[in-house]
Amino acid sequence: MFKDYNMNQLILPLDLEISLQEHDIAYAVHDLVESIPKQAFDSFLRETGCPSYHPRMMLKIILCAYTQSVFSGRKIEGLLKDSLRMMWLAQGYKPSYRTINRFRVHPEVKEVLRQCFVQFRCQLVQKQLIDEEAIFIDGTKIEANANKFTFVWRKSVERYSSGLVERSSQMYEELLEKEIIPEIERESFDELSTAELAKVVEKLDETIQTYTEKINASEDVEERKQIRSLRKEPKQYRKQFQDFLDRKQKYQHDMKIFGHRNSYSKTDRDATFMRMKDDYMKNGQLKPGYNVQIATEGQYTLAFDVYPNPTDTRTLIPFLDTIEQDFFELPQYIVADAGYGSEQNYGDVIENRKRVPLITYNQYRKEKKKKYKTDPFNTANWAYDETTDTFTCPNDRKLVFRYLSNRTDRYQFTRTMKVYECEDCSSCPLRSFCTKAKEENNRKLYVNEKWEQQKEYIREKLSDKKTGEIYGKRKIDVEPVFGFLKANLGFTRFSVRGKDKVKNELAFGLLAVNLRKYTAREVNV
Repeated sequence: MFKDYNMNQLILPLDLEISLQEHDIAYAVHDLVESIPKQAFDSFLRETGCPSYHPRMMLKIILCAYTQSVFSGRKIEGLLKDSLRMMWLAQGYKPSYRTINRFRVHPEVKEVLRQCFVQFRCQLVQKQLIDEEAIFIDGTKIEANANKFTFVWRKSVERYSSGLVERSSQMYEELLEKEIIPEIERESFDELSTAELAKVVEKLDETIQTYTEKINASEDVEERKQIRSLRKEPKQYRKQFQDFLDRKQKYQHDMKIFGHRNSYSKTDRDATFMRMKDDYMKNGQLKPGYNVQIATEGQYTLAFDVYPNPTDTRTLIPFLDTIEQDFFELPQYIVADAGYGSEQNYGDVIENRKRVPLITYNQYRKEKKKKYKTDPFNTANWAYDETTDTFTCPNDRKLVFRYLSNRTDRYQFTRTMKVYECEDCSSCPLRSFCTKAKEENNRKLYVNEKWEQQKEYIREKLSDKKTGEIYGKRKIDVEPVFGFLKANLGFTRFSVRGKDKVKNELAFGLLAVNLRKYTAREVNV
């Protein structure tokens, strides 16, 4: 006996919600989006034109599609026709892929997505899934939607620009020497500005026009030939200076796009060329990408941001500013790996934010090794006399304090170093093991007292039982989120271009990871 099956019999349509399982992820998506205040959607209202789809509905279907590892607008449109959960969330509406793609990169969606993270965190706090004691910060690089051969390098632009300055100045002097054009007013004698290059082109146009008028006015063939010969050189110079002007404007535009970066992609100008871990070419090839920063607790992403610089050190301070401004108040402990350990970052967290940084530094693990502690030529092991403010080298010679040295990096952060110098390194049998300085120079030791105090503070905090246990959770809290995002969700490359659009898409991806984990927990409870 079979169950009744008849394709020719009419069946009344029922509410699709009945067909969904009890803990289907569609319910989690629905509850999260419905928790967003109504005022957050006021910016989508339009008084004229055709009524638009409700932004709550659009947000639900895109977010639900991302939880199913569907990122293409056309595939999301397809799900609206054959997925029960998508049809229930859309309530019968079927927006086209163009509408879906336009919505997810819309500037107003940024605020709605931010509200999603805020409301999701509130749900976690209410259900006591997080304790708000610490946040765990880490970063990863995700490939941009850009061709990997459309690179522009800062060093190349600077080299070509310096060559242009030298060549244009040389040719300008030739013009004055040959008296082809009169001298122009200049702001600086180092190089010709774009305005000055344009002025040179204008003067050459006037010279060429003068020769042209003489040719038109003359009826003598030989004289016309002679004037044309004289006009040839100014025309050649004019072509060169027009090329200088166009190139200089392009180089200035490139430098403006660079900012503090060393490269950018012509396809996506906000993307920077970075070294990715998933190097399928196995040749260390740089690819355009973004540095994604997240803050987690309980393996849930609570805040995020996107940066164009490939290193994590420069992202901590602006990321903490973003968290405080857009997401939530910082907890007591800020936990991160050694990539974030620097004097500037420690000072900001401790002095400005009054928080505890559980962040290691580059040499933290190495300092614990026996080889490091027993190396006599390691300056950290040299004896220090506080009363005389001197160090003693392995050959029992004193290094006395000489002067203070201030070092300012390219980001205008200044470090103060105390410089110690050995009284006499001549005829020292250990000199070759101790220093690579020239024979006439003595061994110098640079000590950053503030940095040493900060390292001692970090060592003390990480050796404490409570804070040591909190730091020990870092690997099992923040790093699995990237594994869920890339391996489980399949989010390994952005499908949109531009930093603002990339942030929107990343928010959808991270919310999808949060909802999948949250739903899986509800099912297992």
